[in-house]
Amino acid sequence: MDLWLQITLPIIALIVGAIVGFYLSQRYFKKYLRENPPVNENMIRAMMMQMGRKPSEKQVRQVMQSMNEAK
Repeated sequence: MDLWLQITLPIIALIVGAIVGFYLSQRYFKKYLRENPPVNENMIRAMMMQMGRKPSEKQVRQVMQSMNEAK
């Protein structure tokens, strides 16, 4: 095999592998976020209202803060 093929084929394989890996990881991450959206203040309000409570802004912020600390 020629020397230039021994040099260029691994480089091309690395570049193609990096592009494919980036694409697949981006696709997986978007799918994960679509199935498991991050919790926001509106979701907390909805959960509290479903439990029969009228949440104040202070309560919503406390829950958000405790969830951020638990990460």
